Parts: sequence; C-alpha cells; structure tokens
Amino acid sequence: MPSRRGSPSRLTKIISVSALLTVAVLVTGFMWWHRSPTDLGSASSKVQAELIKHWQAGDVVVLVRHAERCDRSSNPCLGPADGITQLGSQASAAVGQGFVSLGMAQTDVFVSPVTRTEQSAHAMFCKAAVTQEWLASCGSTLRNDVVAHKVPHRNSVLVTHSGCIGDFEKQTGFKHAAASEYSSSLFVSIDANGQLQVLGILNDGDWHSLLREKNAEVTNAQ
Repeated sequence: MPSRRGSPSRLTKIISVSALLTVAVLVTGFMWWHRSPTDLGSASSKVQAELIKHWQAGDVVVLVRHAERCDRSSNPCLGPADGITQLGSQASAAVGQGFVSLGMAQTDVFVSPVTRTEQSAHAMFCKAAVTQEWLASCGSTLRNDVVAHKVPHRNSVLVTHSGCIGDFEKQTGFKHAAASEYSSSLFVSIDANGQLQVLGILNDGDWHSLLREKNAEVTNAQ
C-alpha cells in the first residue's frame, strides 16, 4: 500500500480551512465595525473629481465641525470660554479658503446658534451665517432635516458639532464611524429627488489634495 506519511489528514485540512475562515470573518467584521466615510484626502482622483462635479452642480451639503474648543484646550482663547481657540480660528480660516477655492457663488452657509460654531463660521467666511436651531439639537431627525433644507442647485455648508455629525453618520449607514475631528468636513450629495449619498470626509489639513484635483480639472478644460 502507498505510504500516507507526510500528507495531512482530512480532519486537519478541515480544521485549517475553518480557522482561516474564522480569521477572515473576524477581520472583515472588525473593519466593518469601524467603517467610516471615505477619507477624501487620500481618495483617488476619480472620487475627488466626482465630488467636484457634484459641487459644481449645486448638489452638495457639507457638515463642518467647529474648530478647537477653548474649554477643552490649553491654547489661548479667541474670546469667551465657550468659544474656540486662536489656533482653531486659524484652522477655520484655512478651511474657509478651501471652500472659496471650490466656489461659493451658489452656496449658503448655516450655523448652530452656539458660540463655538458661530465663531468658526465667521472665521471661515468673515461674516455672520444664518443660525439654525436644528444644527444644535440634531438627534434622530437630523438626516431628514438636512434633506428638507436642501435647496435644488445650491450647495449648503452647515457648521455644527461632532455629536450632530455622529448622529447624521449613524442615520446614513455609518453606525460605528470614528468621531469627527475639529474643522473636518463631511461631504454629502443630495439630488433633486432627495436621494442622499455620503461622499466622504475631509480633515482640515487635507484640503490641498482636493484643490489640486480641482486645479487639474481647470487646466485640462483650458
């Protein structure tokens, strides 16, 4: 009879395959559990170009978290203790320049009626924004509120809070997304029929990547 020495038994093969499948399921589950919106700063040029296309069509809503809180930082305050820091004001101004570079001709700015969000919005655009109470209360109706306030063919910048952005992410399929960073921007497209798509999140230090793509499109169009 031929020797079977050195060949794994059927049971050993089954155990090995089962172990590999278990590891694969655990890894996939871990990745899904921590799933967050696409990082637009490191996204492909195709993804960034799609965002710019939506922006130019006026289909975009952006939820922007306020800048660094004064009461949770050792950095010098811009003003009142319930506002933002001077460093946060600078970060907001840089984000505002990013939006200006995208184009603000067909864009409305709304803000939560809280000192830190109002200061952030003012630093971004050098003027007061229209306050909206629902951008502070948020909760289970936030997704519907965002859709309801979207004006066709006009973009909206909503300066709000991390908890509110978290509520919105949970209501749009990202139940375990990482908490938003200071001055980060969550981009969402909403078409004329109210169909919503989360495009991704852009942290305040990554605007150069998106604007480089926009500049490339302008150059190619010339």
